[in-house]
Amino acid sequence: ANKRKPRTPYGADRFIPSSKVANKDLQEFKFSSYGDENDGGAVNKSSAAIRFQDTLAKELFNGDGLNAKVLKFKKVPKPSEHHHNRLRVLYSANREARRARKKNRYISAYPERILDAPDILDDYYINVLDWSSSNILAVGLGPIVYLWNASTQEISTLLDTQNDDNPITSIRWMNDGIHVAIGTTEKTIQIWNVENQKLVRTMKGHNARVSALSWNRHLLSSGGRDSLIINHDVRVATHRISSFEHHTEEICGLEWCPEGDQLASGGNDNKCCIWELSSREPRVDIIDHKAAVKALAWSPHQRNLLATGAGTADRCIRFYNSSNGELFRSVPTNSQVCSLQWSTTNREIASAHGFSQNQITIWQYPTMTKMAELNGHSSRVLHTTLSPDGSVMCSAAADETLQFWKVFEPAVKKKHSRSESKSAADKRNLTRSIR
Repeated sequence: ANKRKPRTPYGADRFIPSSKVANKDLQEFKFSSYGDENDGGAVNKSSAAIRFQDTLAKELFNGDGLNAKVLKFKKVPKPSEHHHNRLRVLYSANREARRARKKNRYISAYPERILDAPDILDDYYINVLDWSSSNILAVGLGPIVYLWNASTQEISTLLDTQNDDNPITSIRWMNDGIHVAIGTTEKTIQIWNVENQKLVRTMKGHNARVSALSWNRHLLSSGGRDSLIINHDVRVATHRISSFEHHTEEICGLEWCPEGDQLASGGNDNKCCIWELSSREPRVDIIDHKAAVKALAWSPHQRNLLATGAGTADRCIRFYNSSNGELFRSVPTNSQVCSLQWSTTNREIASAHGFSQNQITIWQYPTMTKMAELNGHSSRVLHTTLSPDGSVMCSAAADETLQFWKVFEPAVKKKHSRSESKSAADKRNLTRSIR
């Protein structure tokens, strides 16, 4: 019989050992294990390798070497002097960001108080509402100036021109909270001492009604329908020290900056000007507005930041750098802008509006996101003013009401320093010199 040939050819071939006779675990142990010096089966190491291993162990285990225990049930060891944990910096930064992020605070949609304001003039160009540092609200209703003491709730009459053809057109408190300036249709400015209810002096100079006033310590600036701005030093008999002539229509907004070196003026000629007391021409002449510029507000948080608001044909709030007239931002409001008030504590601003929505809006700055919208008035909101602590805003509207809104967080009271006491003494001396 023919023998069958094997399929596997003869010749060279790979040797595949049997896994049954190979102890892989033992081989792997002997290959990878270093052991210690007392282990006879361990692989012997060179002196250089031993020195390297000791050095590495000391660096990793803070000098304890190979005897250090990696897992210990005790507090985390204090890091070395030059150790810098980058993760700690990262997570600490995130934690601070989370702390800084505030939730929108609650702002009531309803006024805390409503007072009647009969005979208030529905006139966009006048300014007849102001709140003093002594917590007394002054409002002009027709020919009469009323005082409302917010601390005692008492109402009194300060001035009555007894002439309906001579209504009050502007009111502004001096910083001392004792004296108030009142502008009238008969072209005069009266300064009253509220503590003793006496007229201190009367100043003239305008050729038409006085529609806007603003104090800068002993300096009173007035703007009128004659398009003239006059600066009065109330300490001296010859009170008129300078005048600004640039507007061509009635001055309806006037505001000194907190530092006292810049005066902003707004007029019915759609202009907003920035003045310095020593100059005869405006340092900045802003012509962006499309309507009369009445609402002017200097930021208490950022120097040279001026907010402006204009009439029905404009309907925008604008933010300017007063040093060069640069426009930071313009925000449409869809309504006539009558008044602006900055919060003294946070970067927030309130705007009061006329046609078409008659609303009060609280905004976050600089994002200009709406925090609240207050719709308590049925007619345009002509004037606003803040309480001494900056938390309550009083609004006067053509619906013949005064409404009080809790819109901002109150300012934190500070202890009086020697410089503040000296400043208060200077104010007392200043008020004695008014004649």
